[in-house]
Amino acid sequence: MIRVFDFLAALSGLLVLWPVLVVVTIAGLFDTGSPIFIQERVGRNKKKFKLIKFRTMTIETKSVASHLANSASITTLGRFLRKTKIDELPQLINVLKGEMSLVGPRPNLFNQKELIRERDALGVYDVLPGITGLAQVQNIDMSKPKQLAQIDREMIDTLNVRCYFGYIIKTLTGSGSGDAIN
Repeated sequence: MIRVFDFLAALSGLLVLWPVLVVVTIAGLFDTGSPIFIQERVGRNKKKFKLIKFRTMTIETKSVASHLANSASITTLGRFLRKTKIDELPQLINVLKGEMSLVGPRPNLFNQKELIRERDALGVYDVLPGITGLAQVQNIDMSKPKQLAQIDREMIDTLNVRCYFGYIIKTLTGSGSGDAIN
């Protein structure tokens, strides 16, 4: 049932929000020259997939977890996109493709070895990663691998339809500030 909702919500979101996607893409062309950011992430069963987002940092920024990136790397448009969470909208394509869910553990990079170890030990990779979830609405980012993995496991163990929609509503209404930046 969740996969059906994910698919229908992602498709509807893309259809309704296409004007926003076009405007942000055009603005991103002027901001960085490359508005779309694609990065390999760890998916379900630790399989690689290409996460799609709007670019919020300069093109020269190293591929590291957000909490390890320098805040000077974030562009003016990028600050706005992150604050409003608009940078996440292209991930609806990942949801359509079945690589992500709307709700699940945020997908990490392959170079985040400690987080991979902690999540692997708790079976977090048994589910699809998500755009939002319990850790995001509680402002727990990837700078705290052990705590994040435990919260992810808690979310997986207690996830029901009410929680699923609750995380989405909390995210849309502004809960969670996103990943920390140095």
